[in-house]
Amino acid sequence: MQFTVKKPAPLMDFLLEALHGKSRTGVKAMLARRLISVDHEVTTKFNQSLAVGQIVTIGKKSAAEKVQLPGVKILFDDDYVIVVEKAAGLLSVASDSGKEKSAHSILATYLRRIDHRARLFIVHRLDRDTSGVMMFVKSKELQRDLRQNWQQTVTRRSYTVVVEGIVEKDSGTIRSWLHGTDSLRTYSDQNPQGGQRAISHYKVLQRSTAFSLLEVELETGRKNQIRVHMQDIGHPVAGDEKYGATTNPLRRLALHAHVLAFQHPESGEIMTFESAPPAEFQRPFKT
Repeated sequence: MQFTVKKPAPLMDFLLEALHGKSRTGVKAMLARRLISVDHEVTTKFNQSLAVGQIVTIGKKSAAEKVQLPGVKILFDDDYVIVVEKAAGLLSVASDSGKEKSAHSILATYLRRIDHRARLFIVHRLDRDTSGVMMFVKSKELQRDLRQNWQQTVTRRSYTVVVEGIVEKDSGTIRSWLHGTDSLRTYSDQNPQGGQRAISHYKVLQRSTAFSLLEVELETGRKNQIRVHMQDIGHPVAGDEKYGATTNPLRRLALHAHVLAFQHPESGEIMTFESAPPAEFQRPFKT
């Protein structure tokens, strides 16, 4: 839908009048989804001033969909968060040396080209060899708030995983306490002393003679939780030598962040993003 501005007004007032019955929260959600353009430029600012003769477009797809970045695909971008699909082999954030490219550095460079004042902050990580959906935020305050309220803000995290062997139960839940070591290795224990409670729910999607394809949903999000829990049940993630795997059919860690859902920090809307597993995840199941 396209509208021509007949009188000066803030964008919010214009949209509330144009979209009869739409609430302020609903309009903010449309802005957050980058569905509003002024003179063919996507905007997320509800208080933007409109002048007579300007063209407001409602429902146009985000310009972010056209952005091509190495190893990173932008799924959503507004004034508060940016959600991306990260490729396997790319760090989430640079190592201490800072020399290697990461999802964070690539995105930060992209954002600074648009606005030199832009800043980007990490709130969670995917392992280098894990692909899939992850999010960043655009202010230090949001980073702090999200880290403090992660379990309440993030409503779903689901992964697609290829594990070694045939998982006999169609579904199950793994509960343990995870502990870290000086060697950067995480181990699982039924003793809570000094550990972090970790709960993973799994469902078998597919089986072959040597592998199983699982959907694993995290009730808690601890470091290396899925990798350790799969080792716990005797079915390590394929390609994960660190946690007991002896095969590597995908030539990478067979772990993909499939679904991420969270409450938007401004609109309060629950936003859900999905990333289909790469085609190679079917390789161990072809006859």
